[in-house]
Amino acid sequence: MSAVIIPTMRYRDAPAMIEWLCRAFGFEKHLVVPGPDGEIAHAQLTFGNAMIMLSSWGDDEFGRLMTSPTPKKPVTQSAYVIVPDADAQYARAKAAGAQVVMDIKDEDYGGRGFSVRDPEGQLWSFGTYSPWK
Repeated sequence: MSAVIIPTMRYRDAPAMIEWLCRAFGFEKHLVVPGPDGEIAHAQLTFGNAMIMLSSWGDDEFGRLMTSPTPKKPVTQSAYVIVPDADAQYARAKAAGAQVVMDIKDEDYGGRGFSVRDPEGQLWSFGTYSPWK
């Protein structure tokens, strides 16, 4: 089997963020496992043949290794999602209230893309550039 990388994230309001990610970016629910008190124990969202996993913030072994991003501070990682139409993805994200941090543009190395933050501060980049092509 070849290697597969799946980004994992934690959200303060994971149920609301699952709905937002589906509406704003076009993710689809693959699996959502509810936890206690309306939390999410584990969720898998797909985007084409890609996937992210997420859950609610918690004081557990893995949760203590992570920190929550804030909308105005730099982060140490982000997800890059290859899309066929960056302009359509940009319009969808903006319409859902994503905070644009890098406006849509053509890149010198090829492709067209942009970067946004979701309501909880996670950084997302979308573009047509594919390093596989």
